[in-house]
Amino acid sequence: MTLSHGPDDPSQALPDPATVDPAVLTTLLARHGWVRRGGPAARYGRWTPPDDEPGTSLLVPAGDGFDDAVDLLTDAVTALSRSRTPSARSILLALAVPGDELRWRRERPGPADATPWDDAERLQRAARAMLAAGAKAGRTTAAYFGARLDGLAGDFLDRVLVVEQGVVDQGAALTAYTPAPEGRAAVATLVRALEALREAVDYRRVSGGPEAFENAVRSGVSRELVQSVEDLVRGATAARLTVAWSPAAGIPGGFGDRRIDLDFSPGDLPALAEAAELLERIEPAVDVTVVGVVVRLKRADPSGPGSIRLRVLGGAEVRELKLRLPDPDYRIAAEAHLSGVPVRVSGRLERRDGFRRLTRPHGLELCGWDEGDREQLLKGLQDGGDQT
Repeated sequence: MTLSHGPDDPSQALPDPATVDPAVLTTLLARHGWVRRGGPAARYGRWTPPDDEPGTSLLVPAGDGFDDAVDLLTDAVTALSRSRTPSARSILLALAVPGDELRWRRERPGPADATPWDDAERLQRAARAMLAAGAKAGRTTAAYFGARLDGLAGDFLDRVLVVEQGVVDQGAALTAYTPAPEGRAAVATLVRALEALREAVDYRRVSGGPEAFENAVRSGVSRELVQSVEDLVRGATAARLTVAWSPAAGIPGGFGDRRIDLDFSPGDLPALAEAAELLERIEPAVDVTVVGVVVRLKRADPSGPGSIRLRVLGGAEVRELKLRLPDPDYRIAAEAHLSGVPVRVSGRLERRDGFRRLTRPHGLELCGWDEGDREQLLKGLQDGGDQT
């Protein structure tokens, strides 16, 4: 998840006018409140900013089939890059980094300069956790993921460009551009899940029943998503997420043309805390057989039981697992570590410790390398390092 705020960051790159779709540009201009004025509708439209900035006017062709289309788009991109209108930068970024646009905003009490950096850090943390929860739920639903699918979520976050807008009026704002259409499943699932969570919170506050939270898991709600919303609203007077779909990729099925604004407030916190506790409690343990490489061994008594850590190659959607072994199995694990070969072991993947612990281990044995396992291990060691 790239945070851009510097002279060399991707948000400063201008789009190539030859690759700009006039229809996408006009959609973005309209979305940000620019006004179309006059001009033959069949050939071009003249657009002015919502704040009527003097001297700023864009002539946008109706399509890319006209002889002067690239020249007009070049002039439009240049004018946007020189404009002091706040939305001009957002439009350029959306053109340069095509994708769905997600905007978070936190309103907080007190003067705008009270704790701006704390607010910005909280907003960034909540947004990151929310996107990760959406990426995981886009693959499969679960009441509580823990460390499961962390690799998938990390890969998705690496492809998200985030522009921190800092303190805005009486709060903080953040905009993320997610890849579309390849990242669309994560964002569409996130929107549906937040809508289901909003309904479940309202139901809980009115009826007194928590069952709606369990039902909302089918829509992508998870403990991780609930906690990201808690973090978003805690210490704020209100929080909102607005989603605008990529004009180039189009609107995903089932959403229509409706505006997507999702609002939460501190009044939701008691219901959200209850939901987080419930969702963790109802997620069951899982019987698994995993293959992994022993990356750490530890025991106090040379002839007693010991603990090991496995870098997982297959069998569970976590990067690492901790397990405690009796002496005979610990010796096998030590042999595997010294000889550099994987082991296979079965057990229960418990929700305690975020599905990072394998209990009741049995059937530990040495096994050979499958094709691609070495490359996967090396990539995992480079990307993740050891988890504590």
